Amino acid sequence: MLALIICVAIGLVVFAAMGYAMFKFRHSKGAVPDTKFTHSTRLEVLWTVVPVILLVIMAVPATAKLIAMYDTRDSQMTIKVTGAQWLWKYEYLGEDVEIVSRLDNESNRLRQDPNVTRAQLDAHPAYLLDVDNPLVVPVNTKIRFVITADDVIHSWWVPALGWKQDAIPGLINEAWTEILEPGVYRGQCAELCGKDHAFMPIVVRAVPQEEFATWLASQKAAGQAPADPSQIPEQGDGTRARSVDPDMVDDVQQGEEPAAPQAPAAAPADATSAG
Repeated sequence: MLALIICVAIGLVVFAAMGYAMFKFRHSKGAVPDTKFTHSTRLEVLWTVVPVILLVIMAVPATAKLIAMYDTRDSQMTIKVTGAQWLWKYEYLGEDVEIVSRLDNESNRLRQDPNVTRAQLDAHPAYLLDVDNPLVVPVNTKIRFVITADDVIHSWWVPALGWKQDAIPGLINEAWTEILEPGVYRGQCAELCGKDHAFMPIVVRAVPQEEFATWLASQKAAGQAPADPSQIPEQGDGTRARSVDPDMVDDVQQGEEPAAPQAPAAAPADATSAG
């Protein structure tokens, strides 16, 4: 904020001086250019030293803010974010809680419907921006994020948090946030990661600390993490691997497995062949 104030002040001074000079020394008032003026050591020293002093003053708070942006020390919790085509996995480190977050079923159904109408899209205000399992975090808590990917480069971006961090396979990036206001904060993958890149939203739900503690306890009580999206459960629950079902076919999403092929019926015995 200090840097912005200084920049605004400099701009006001410069434009005020320009305006004054143009008005005071205009040709219609008989102003004559000074063709003999070529050099002023005092003036050159002044317009060199003053900007240097201002830059040093601005560098002090800017450097402190830059260091603070990357300082994940004293975090009260850590969440591991893993990008995959085309979903996000969140692991609350030390809590044995993991969730898988992907585009919500209604948005996915609408985007694949060739006969979808504008009224249907308007009835779903969070179209393509909602997920089945949002990331739930407490407010007034410094949260450290460690971010990586399973397959290709993704980028975890929630604009309201003020930063964007690439998710790169084999590499761990760090960031942190502290959300002060409860609410829903939305974002998207910001790195082109394949054909369904546009359908990889992020939803962060910030809740009071007491509500978060209750939610976390309920997740632990469930006793198991969500199914690995690379596996196909026997009954089918829509977590089929994208390499097998890249378009998330609706019947698989709704837990309907295709019928197994039936063995051909045995041919009736030829009565004429009996001895």
